[in-house]
Formats: sequence, structure tokens, C-alpha cells
Amino acid sequence: MYKAVIAGASGLIGGLLLEQLLDQEGYAEVLVLVRKKLNIQHQKLKQLIVDFDHLDDYENQINGHALFCCLGTTKSKTPDENTYRKIDHDYPVQLAKIGAKNSMQQYHLVSALGADSHSKIFYTRLKGETEEDIKRIRIDSIHIYQPSLLVGNRHEKRTAERFVMVLAKWIDPLLVGSLKKYRSINAATVAKAMVHQSLKNKPGIFTYPSDQIKNLA
Repeated sequence: MYKAVIAGASGLIGGLLLEQLLDQEGYAEVLVLVRKKLNIQHQKLKQLIVDFDHLDDYENQINGHALFCCLGTTKSKTPDENTYRKIDHDYPVQLAKIGAKNSMQQYHLVSALGADSHSKIFYTRLKGETEEDIKRIRIDSIHIYQPSLLVGNRHEKRTAERFVMVLAKWIDPLLVGSLKKYRSINAATVAKAMVHQSLKNKPGIFTYPSDQIKNLA
């Protein structure tokens, strides 16, 4: 019976991950790190209101078997690149360091397909830098998930993304062979793969592109 910690439980993947972990018999407790309390009640659920700029203040409570990081933002919500970097890089890396300090066995990171620290594109470069920095941290088992276009019901409206999701229904069947990893993926599938991998206790560093995530779910 494990304890899980989730950062980003109010987001698309994080919310679905929370639901699945609460239903998973292998987990006795699920602690969510949130800026404001979620409107959810469950006997397994614990909520910790945190200031992500001062994560060290809460390190004694960030412990257990697996730490799941589903943090992320968008340019429309966070136009300032320095703030964007804090959310997509600094917080995930700091959480991994706390997890290592508290001897947590696993760290699961939601990244993005195409993450590359040498990319000229800010988003993919930032994701790549985050992955590399987390890989340097001493945790027994590190799992990095690189989904392509996410399909799912978001709380906020993203008009452009909805349009692309409609196109994906027509384009996905054309993406075969090495292009399969670019097919859209349901956020619930990503969450399911994360739960499954957390129960396997496999030591090492693992990176899963989108098509592999589907196979793990």
C-alpha cells in the first residue's frame, strides 16, 4: 500500500491521474500539492496548500513511494518567459530534489513530444532542459512521458487546440510507422500509463514517446 504525491492535480492529466490513483487499491494515500483546495473529497485524499516558490518549506510532507509531476502552463496564460520557466522547469526540478532527499523511490514527469534541450524553440528547449536536469537527480526510478497532442475535456477553452483536435481525427490514421508517435493521445491514457508504471518498481531512467505511452496504458 503506497503513498503518492501529485503536483498539478488541477490540470488535465493531473486531474485524471488523481481519479485513477484514488481508485487504485495499491495506493493507500494520495497527497496533492495545490495552490488552492480542490473541490474533491475522498478518504485517501490529502490536500496540501503550497507556495510553489517556497517548496522547501513543505519538504517534510512531500514523501512516499511515487511523486507525479504534471505541472505545466501555456503562453496565453503565462506570456512572461521567466515565469513560464519557473512553472515548467524550476518547480519540477525542485520537487525531484525534494523527492530524492526524502528517499522517494519514483519520480514521474509529464513532458512533451519533441523535447530537446538544443532546440531553437523555447517550449521544446525548456522541456528538454527540464528532462536533462531531472535525470541528474538520484532517484531510483525516473519515468518521463512525452505525449503528443492531448485529447480530453479541459476546464478552460482553447479554441485553436479544439480545431487541431478535430483535424487530428482525420490525420491520425495517416500517421503510420515512425510517424505513429505524432498521433493525438487521450489524457486518460497518459494517466493510466503513469499509474501502471508506478506499480512495477523498475529501477532506471525511462522515456516514453507518445506511441509507447499507449502501449503502457
